[in-house]
Amino acid sequence: MAEASSIRPQSAASIEQWDFEADVVVAGYGIAGVSASIEAARAGADVLVLERTSGWGGAAALAGGFIYLGGGTPLQQALGFEDSPANMKSFMMAALGPGADEEKITDYCEGSVEHYNWLVDNGVPFKESFYGQPGWETPFDDGLMYSGGENSAPFNTIATPAPRGHVPQMSGKRTGEKGGGFMLMKPLIETAESLGVRAEYDMRVQRLVVDGDRVVGIIAKQYGKEVAVRARTGVVLATGSFAYNEAMIQSYAPRLIGRPGAAIEEHDGKAIQMAQALGADLAHMDATEVAFFGDPQLMIRGILVNGRGQRYVNEDTYPGRIGQETLLRNENQAYLIIDEASYEEGCAADSSTPFFRFQPKWVAETVEELESDMGLPEGTLQSTVEVYNRHAARGEDPVLGKKKEWVKPIGSPVAALDLRNFTAGFTLGGLRTSINSEVIHVSGEPIPGLFAAGRCTAGVCAGGYASGTSLGDGSFYGRRAGISAAKG
Repeated sequence: MAEASSIRPQSAASIEQWDFEADVVVAGYGIAGVSASIEAARAGADVLVLERTSGWGGAAALAGGFIYLGGGTPLQQALGFEDSPANMKSFMMAALGPGADEEKITDYCEGSVEHYNWLVDNGVPFKESFYGQPGWETPFDDGLMYSGGENSAPFNTIATPAPRGHVPQMSGKRTGEKGGGFMLMKPLIETAESLGVRAEYDMRVQRLVVDGDRVVGIIAKQYGKEVAVRARTGVVLATGSFAYNEAMIQSYAPRLIGRPGAAIEEHDGKAIQMAQALGADLAHMDATEVAFFGDPQLMIRGILVNGRGQRYVNEDTYPGRIGQETLLRNENQAYLIIDEASYEEGCAADSSTPFFRFQPKWVAETVEELESDMGLPEGTLQSTVEVYNRHAARGEDPVLGKKKEWVKPIGSPVAALDLRNFTAGFTLGGLRTSINSEVIHVSGEPIPGLFAAGRCTAGVCAGGYASGTSLGDGSFYGRRAGISAAKG
């Protein structure tokens, strides 16, 4: 963690010369930063982006590209799915809690259709095609998919299911390398450049500059030299999460120790610390999304059991929820119990994550033999499979509510995939912000001149997650940050 002295705010009076100046200075050129830049420029501001790496994109450009949108977007309507802001809110409040910010979620849902149109107007392409198979993301160029377990228990009884994972159309996608997120970022960057947004690269932000209680700039290091950057109307922090700051993980989200993932190493929490040094409030710092390294096409055809041989989650839900349930509530212990026919069927299905299709570790003719080979307490797995099969024979799963289409008795031969410790994650907590993306002081008042968006903030997610909420609220509240910063 950075030394306290290195992140303390610096007085503007101590700066003899500004190396760069702009009306709005944005730290970070990922999804939140580019969205802020576009709206600030359209509001008439001169905008300068400070990017730590040698190019734009951040974690967004490597992401699968889901943007969580709903409420009746043109894409939803074109594909025959009905949705409303109220229905979307019902799901988000249930799935993204406990502690979800109702004001922010209400605001996000009510503005979702307009935000979709904004993305399209700025060149982001969406194909009118729905991908209805289980998966972390679509392996094709489809534009819409369920991305949060909306059509699975318990959420399908809380709100009318509607797919809200909107994916920019892109060919030649490579998961984790050049995903749909690249096709989200590219047109937005081109829009920002056309509006005159400037960018300086290899800029490592160090601390904020203040004039009294107002933020008026940033001190950064560029190519090892310290530079002062003046912001005439506002500073926007958009530098990502703290997933790769080991000391912060130990302090706030210890269940992720040694398990960073779905983020980039530049996500070091520096912006959070800089704002904390000014008295910024934080929220949901222990909240984490958890990736589970299992292929959904296999998981959905079997049953997941913990170290006690018990089922603990419906296998047809959002894989990120499976990850959370595994790591946070079941000691990271998971086995997939599946019969030979279902395993072969799952391996033959289309998938964006075929590299998560692992060979079984144990294979047996009976569940009793499998249980013994796995070293599970005697009778535990047998009881679990017996109860599951009894109800599955009628196409039912009254224990966890897996959808009928995926409920099938487990036959013989039967196998177990060893999925223990197959998780990684990223942080969801950060700076507390208003719906206008103002950074909130611990007193409850906005810090003048300071705004933030993206994963360095506590956005619409609290305890839970749905794929697309990071790119969704990052771009949505990035826009708000840009507008607010341009006003001053």
